[in-house]
Amino acid sequence: MLQLSNITKAWNTGTRQVVGLRNINLDIERGEFVTIMGPSGSGKSTLLHIIGLLDSPSDGVYRIEGRDVMGLRDVELSRIRNRHFGFVFQKFHLLPELTAMENVMLPMGYAGVSLTQRKLRAQELLERMGLSHRLHARPTTLSGGEQQRVAIARSLANDPGFLLADEPTGNLPSDQGAEIMEILHQLNQEGMTIVMVTHDETLGAQGSRTVKLKDGGIEQIVEREPWTNLN
Repeated sequence: MLQLSNITKAWNTGTRQVVGLRNINLDIERGEFVTIMGPSGSGKSTLLHIIGLLDSPSDGVYRIEGRDVMGLRDVELSRIRNRHFGFVFQKFHLLPELTAMENVMLPMGYAGVSLTQRKLRAQELLERMGLSHRLHARPTTLSGGEQQRVAIARSLANDPGFLLADEPTGNLPSDQGAEIMEILHQLNQEGMTIVMVTHDETLGAQGSRTVKLKDGGIEQIVEREPWTNLN
């Protein structure tokens, strides 16, 4: 479970203070599919980065599985991030000099997994993503949808409890975007907790809960039945 209490994020530009998030109170339960929506500048990505320990709030309390992570050293935050979270971004962030398998293996190396196990796990995940024929391909030879499937495989490498996705279909044609969403829903049905930022109302409505932000604060939370429109 993730618990955010009165989370605020502010920074100085040199001439004024900018408040990106203000008094965010949000609990995310295991197994949820939460979408975060709002206009540009509303704080969507900032909130996702704080949830994933890629950024730190200016004030408030953040607990992961009951543990207060505020004030922890960077090395401890990195360890928690590597254990609990997988990340999928709009621009894929694959290393172009590495093959698909090598990209998926990368986070396991940081976790101290043996080379043999890294190879087996990477192959298993890529096969699950329908990429058994592209194991040794480099990102520049893959389509956008294939690159995002490699990125999802990489995000699952260390078996995280939470998958954080920032506009995961934003760079894809609609058919490839639909394939990515189907993968995310399948993972969620298997128990993965997913938090996804999107500007697309149709995709936002596929979450079991939608958090709508405006001017850095929560404007509305919409709850709905779990998405079941899978092929």
